[in-house]
Order: sequence, then C-alpha cells, then structure tokens
Amino acid sequence: MTKKSASSAASNEKFAKLKRFNLIMGFLHLIQGVFMIVVSNDTTYPIFTNYLKFNIETFSLTPDPQPFYDLRFGPAVAAFLLISAVAHFYLGTIGYKSYVENLKKGMNPIRFYEYALSSSLMIVLIGMLIGLWDLGAIILIFALNATMNLFGIMMELHNQQTQKTNWTAFIYGCVAGVVPWIVIMLYFVGAVNSGDADTKPPAFVYAIVPILFVFFNIFAINMVLQYKKVGRWADYLFGERVYIILSLSAKSVLCWLIWTGTLAPV
Repeated sequence: MTKKSASSAASNEKFAKLKRFNLIMGFLHLIQGVFMIVVSNDTTYPIFTNYLKFNIETFSLTPDPQPFYDLRFGPAVAAFLLISAVAHFYLGTIGYKSYVENLKKGMNPIRFYEYALSSSLMIVLIGMLIGLWDLGAIILIFALNATMNLFGIMMELHNQQTQKTNWTAFIYGCVAGVVPWIVIMLYFVGAVNSGDADTKPPAFVYAIVPILFVFFNIFAINMVLQYKKVGRWADYLFGERVYIILSLSAKSVLCWLIWTGTLAPV
C-alpha cells in the first residue's frame, strides 16, 4: 500500500467513526427527548403580550399585559433534544456524503443550523425560568442567539477564501450572542435582589444560569482553538467531536436540571 492510499484509508476510517459517533449521539438525544415527553408533568410557564392601552383616568398610555400562551415545559425541553437528534441522524445517514465533503473543507453548516434552533430554544427556556415572559423579548433573544450561530456558518464559509483567518464573523457573532445573556442576567439579578421571597428564582435556576453560560462560551473557545490549530485542534475533526460532546453535555445538563427542579412528577 502506498503512503497516499494509506493516508486516504486512515482518513476514511476517521469519517466512518464520526458517522457512528453521530448516530450514537442521535440516539442519546432521542432517548432523553422521548423521556421528557413521557414522564414530565404538566408544568407551564406563561407568555404575555404587553401592548399599550389608553388610560382614560390618567389620559396616558400604559402597559397592558395580557396572557398570550401557556408553554408546557416538558415538550419544550424535549424539542431541543429532538432537534439535535434529527440533525445527528441526518449527518449519519442521508447527509453523510455532504457532511464529509464539508468537513474536508473545515466546515459543517448543519451544526450551526441545528444550534440556531436548539440553543436558541434553550436560552428562551432559561430566560422564562427567571421571569422573562414577554413575547417580544422572547422573540428577540431567540433571534439574536440564532444570528450568533448563523455567524458561525459565515466564519467557516468566509475563511474558505482567506489565507489568514479573518475573525470578523466570529466577533459579530459574539456581539449578537452576548446580548441575550445580558438580558437574562438583568432579570436574574433583579429577581434575586427583589427582597420578595416569592419572586426569587427556584434553587435549581441558580445552577442553570452560570453552568449554561459557561457551556455557551466553551463553544466559542472550541472554534478559536480550531482556527488557531492549538494541539489536537489542528485536526478539524477533533474540534468537530468536541462540538458534538459539548452539545450533548449542555443539553443534557439543562434538561435534567429543569426536570429535577420543575418537571419531575410529584
């Protein structure tokens, strides 16, 4: 066997292992998602609109909070797990050929499309746990977090054409991604310092906010290490595996903390 064919065989084996890895991760997400649907209680969190109305007593415009929808948290938690399961199964089956082609270029757009949906839903649920119930705010933090992930696609696509890494898309993505966390921290700190025991976040939320904040930032660190080619990250496929492990870890931690804190049957 020539050196070239040996290298090609080793590369194909790496991709084959990554295919199996995606299928395994798909099943792990699927099992947890189904579990959340089957055994979660009927806990809901409200979503409000907050349009203005004219107050005839004060002759001024005042906010008018109105119930819009009660979101069942069990299916909502299951949704971000099932979105990931679908993405992993796609990459391990009918999307495998294009997956390999993109990985050879140092890209995986499906990853960021999936994150744009699943992680944006995750951050919305985190916000709702601490009282961010306004429909407009929910839409905005979802859209900003999704935008951050779409900048990840632009980062990988743009740098196909550059000799030196261009960090513009990464920087803009970080700007978009930090805004939802600023809003969440404002609500969190406000609830903690309210002085009213009834409005303080549940104990499990005190763990969710810092843990998930760290997880979200590790994704960005993984991208930096990939482009800096630090140690094992010089191989793009290593960074891809780290993304997959981080995704499962973050989603699993969030779903089980929520389930333990508010969804477990009494």
